[in-house]
Amino acid sequence: MVEKKPAKDVNKSAEIRRIAAAMKEKGEKPRPVVIIAQLKKQGIDVSSPQVSMVLKRMGFKPRRRRGGDAVAAAPRGGRSGGPISVEELIAAKRLVGHFGSVDRALAAVTALKRFES
Repeated sequence: MVEKKPAKDVNKSAEIRRIAAAMKEKGEKPRPVVIIAQLKKQGIDVSSPQVSMVLKRMGFKPRRRRGGDAVAAAPRGGRSGGPISVEELIAAKRLVGHFGSVDRALAAVTALKRFES
């Protein structure tokens, strides 16, 4: 049976690091949900942000989230398909800088589009 420790006698960060190191030795990726569950069995309450911060300071990177790529789905002028390149983003930033704001740059591009039609 697991011995429960009073919360005042426990260094929570040290316990998080201990569990994360043990998981790494086993070849598992330490995740906050798993660590919180293990600590809860020991009677230690920790929050997800606390565990995430300790893991981050240990050098573990957060898991990447899946999601739609809004930049890749944006319509493109002149070229077909694919995501916007870094060079195109730099050119867009220069354009916005020239006009002073994104709204003014969009208004100019909209006006230009009307002339092309």
